[in-house]
This record gives sequence, structure tokens and C-alpha cells, in this order.
Amino acid sequence: MEDIRSADLKTILHSKRANIYYLQHCRVLVNGGRVEYVTDAGKQSLYWNIPIANTTTVLLGTGTSVTQAAMRELAKAGVLVGFCGGGGTPLFSANEIDIEVAWFCPQSEYRPTEYLQRWVRFWFDEQQRLEAAKAFQRLRLDCIRQHWRSQGPLAKAGFDIDSSALESALAQSMSSLNAALDVTYLLTEEARLTKRLFKLAATATAYGDFVRAKGGSGVDPANRFLDHGNYLAYGLAATATWVLGLPHGLAVLHGKTRRGGLVFDVADLVKDALVLPQAFLSAKRGDDEQAFRQACIDNLTRGEALDFMIDSLKAVAQQMEQRAL
Repeated sequence: MEDIRSADLKTILHSKRANIYYLQHCRVLVNGGRVEYVTDAGKQSLYWNIPIANTTTVLLGTGTSVTQAAMRELAKAGVLVGFCGGGGTPLFSANEIDIEVAWFCPQSEYRPTEYLQRWVRFWFDEQQRLEAAKAFQRLRLDCIRQHWRSQGPLAKAGFDIDSSALESALAQSMSSLNAALDVTYLLTEEARLTKRLFKLAATATAYGDFVRAKGGSGVDPANRFLDHGNYLAYGLAATATWVLGLPHGLAVLHGKTRRGGLVFDVADLVKDALVLPQAFLSAKRGDDEQAFRQACIDNLTRGEALDFMIDSLKAVAQQMEQRAL
């Protein structure tokens, strides 16, 4: 069989790829030139193809293994691979990219350097980093407004949001972030808005009382789904930063607490807009982890989340470069 060139596997841009895979209790290997995952059904082994040229991220959960040959093919196609716990959470920490997931990035010497050069021009100036953080937060607010107020999939699924209350919360947050004098204040405002969004989402779905709590088997379904969906967003964010050649440590908002903070900055662009509502909808419906994961991935795909992340990074880099000049 003739070898497929690496360039051919990267024909589909990451921003246009459709798939995030979460796998558990299986082996990932190369079979007949294709990357497949193998599951056991009694005495039989079932083989399932992974369309690597159309995949952004593969999450390997409980009971998984991957061969060297499979990693080679995934790297050729530019697929990020991460190891995580059962159900997609919790994700494990790594010694190089400390974002609670062991991300293995494909090696490539041909990614663009222009965005990294633009980024480092402003990144060492604290005031300019603050302005970049504000730019990210404005994009986040626009994304929330666009998806929560549209008559799209969320509304059809029963996400009946109070438009006036939402607009009031977004307007107040915009005013606060414009007046922010440092990153600490901006982080506080980000958390304050998210807390208000939790309350609005709980009301919109008639979920009842809700208090955010991370991790643990005792938390309610909405909290578990929030953790799970957020990690999917982190996978897309890691992909977006890798595609543009931006190191995960060059954060503008979360950098003081996490070495991989840029991934958190980028994931925040879509988490509240697309993951948060689905977590409450799925919890109210009684969905299991698999049903929620698929619904969340559908939201991220329909909402063109990866496109939005990449375009936002480009826009902020260009905007900051123009300010510097």
C-alpha cells in the first residue's frame, strides 16, 4: 500500500473539522493503514474507524491504550491527543502543559510564526496584556448574546431565557470590564457574570436551586456536565492555540494561576455560550454522560466554536499589534 503524505492528511483545516472523539475501554491502533479503535464483545473484537483527517482531538479515557503506529498517524494528520479519566473527567495533569490534561501536540515545523510574533510584541507589557484580556471578554459577551438570544437549537430544546435579565447582566459586565484596572478585577468580574448566568440558566430550564461545585461523585448532574463540557472546550482551545503556534503559557488572563492559561482564556470564549446551557438542559432531561457529550459536541460544531476561537486569537493579535504600532 502506498504511503499517504502528511500534507494530504492536513487538507481539511482544523477550523472546519467536525469531530472530537472520547474513547474508553478500547485499544487504538493501525489496521490496514487506517487508525481504528478496537472494542471487545465477548470473544469477538469490533473495529471502528477514526477519520483522522477530519478529527481535531482524541480523548483517551479509562481502560485505553494506543500504539506507537497510531500516534504516528494521528500526528501526521495534526490530531491532538489527550489522556483523561472516565466519562471525560477528570483530566490528568501533565508536566509540560499544565491544564489538567496531558495534551500531546503533533510536531510540525511549518505552522505559521506570524501570530506568535504579534503576540510576544505586546505580551511582556502588563497594560497591553490587560487590554488583550478585555478584548477576549468582549468577544465572550458577544458570543453569549448571540447564542442565548437566538431562536436556534438551544431555544428549540427548551432553553427559555429571560432576554431582559440576560441583557442587563451582559451590559453590567461590559461596563465593569471596560473600567477594570487590573487582571484581578477582570477575573472577579468574569466569575461574577458566570454566577449570574448559572442562575439565569437554572431559571430558564426550571432546574431549581444550583450551587457550582467541581469534581466528586456526590455533585449533581448539572455540575458534572459543566466539568465534562468544559474539558471538551479545553480540547478545542488547545487545538486553536497549537494551530496558530501560540504557546499555552502566554496567557492574558489566567496566566498567574495556570501555566497553560492561554487554553483557559480561549476556552472561556465559548464555555458560557455553548456548554453552560447544555449542561442544565441535559441535567433537567436526565441525560447520561454519553448523551450530554454528544449534545455538547453538536453545539460546539454547529456554533463553529473552533472557527470562533481561531478567528478571535487572530483578531486580538492583530488588534494588539496595531495598538503597539
